[in-house]
Amino acid sequence: MKTLIMVICFMTIISAQTKYQDINEKISNGDFTKASKLIDEIILNGNLSETELYNLNFEKEKMDRIRKDFRKTEKDIIEYIKNYYPDISGTDIKKWEEDGSLEYKVIDGEKYYFNRSHTNLFRINKEAKKRKIEIEGDKKDKLDEFLEAYLPEVINEAKNKNVSLVKPQKMKINYKLTVDADAVPEGEIIRCWLPFPRKGYKRQTDIKLISVNSGNYIIAPNSIMQRTIYLEKESVKGEPTVFEYSLEFTGLNEWTGIQVDSVKPYKTDSDLYKEFTAERAPHIVFTNKIKDLSKEIAGDETNKFAIAKKIYKWINDNIPWAGAREYSTIDNISDYCITNGHGDCGIKTLTFMTLARYNGIPTKWQSGWMLHPGSLNLHDWAEMYLEGYGWVPVDQSFGLTDSDDEDVRWFFLGGLDAYHFIVNDDYSSDLYPAKIYPRSETVDFQRGEVEWKGGNLYFDKWDYHMDVEYLN
Repeated sequence: MKTLIMVICFMTIISAQTKYQDINEKISNGDFTKASKLIDEIILNGNLSETELYNLNFEKEKMDRIRKDFRKTEKDIIEYIKNYYPDISGTDIKKWEEDGSLEYKVIDGEKYYFNRSHTNLFRINKEAKKRKIEIEGDKKDKLDEFLEAYLPEVINEAKNKNVSLVKPQKMKINYKLTVDADAVPEGEIIRCWLPFPRKGYKRQTDIKLISVNSGNYIIAPNSIMQRTIYLEKESVKGEPTVFEYSLEFTGLNEWTGIQVDSVKPYKTDSDLYKEFTAERAPHIVFTNKIKDLSKEIAGDETNKFAIAKKIYKWINDNIPWAGAREYSTIDNISDYCITNGHGDCGIKTLTFMTLARYNGIPTKWQSGWMLHPGSLNLHDWAEMYLEGYGWVPVDQSFGLTDSDDEDVRWFFLGGLDAYHFIVNDDYSSDLYPAKIYPRSETVDFQRGEVEWKGGNLYFDKWDYHMDVEYLN
């Protein structure tokens, strides 16, 4: 393996606000063009530190990302909604906007809807969801059907063998990231970071790299919390640039069968406890909303695991899954979730983590992919520390399983199936080697990151694909 050039980034966490109040106000009001002009004037005047310059340029980049996320017009939205509400009116649209069912922004005086707002409406709004079911029927998706049949087998085997790890599944992954032809000038070096599995977990073992389509690559040390395999290639005029690898690993199902009375009191003076119950701005902040909601959920309960169950159930019952904006455009993800009443897997996870930490329950981030047969996708979940059990997985997005068996029903609070592919043990963490320009995804890392000497290549300049082979 050849040694690749390493660089140092200016900062990992991007500030959500500038120190210029007039710019902040214009961004908040959706006056993106005016805000961009003010930023250009400040940059032109000079006398900025590297960090200030970096942050101001990212504010411009973030506005561009928001524009990409909000492209639907009212005509686009109505055209889709008419499939379920043929007589849809402006009054209906306004009602859904006001109750948060239709997410929109006014940008430079024009109203634009989030690209997935029309489909999200039928996930978020109970009335609209019921209407869609009446028309299309209420059919469970393949993942739910798979888990409802699979999880009882996992639990039965764990109980019968009196072990927590069962039913190993060997898998082969083929991962590919393709940069668009002519996305960068001919002959320039494209730097690429691809997701790579973490070591050190009993439920993810026997990791074996089979092939890489480049002689030059670096696998990040396992100490890097968002683990990567890094490659470089030279762009060729008129041709896409492909970065690709294949590997094998074995996943195991984990079921701990947590008993409330077996959870011991926390050692509150330990470094672990202090670190993983602390706030971590901008996405884990104990706002007044978090404090008020916590009182509503936890009540007078004092048992920490019982509180975790209450939090898990409240999010399960009150926060429907919905397609999400790019995380880099959301200033505080847990606050966004509570304010808007919906979220995808990562948004739900950070909300669980925030509420749990506020209640003195240590939590940390974990993410990667879900590799269930017929249901491949990016995925986020968490781990929770329980004294007497250690770190146990929590998949808030999978939620409560539809089952009369309580162990199956609560499986994902303390358990995880073998098809969770672990790439990250933290969010907003440094990549290795370091990136020069702001990341496309500043929070999570699952798809990859790409840049060249001229700047970052955002998601619209490349695509990714994963194939999975089940080997047993």
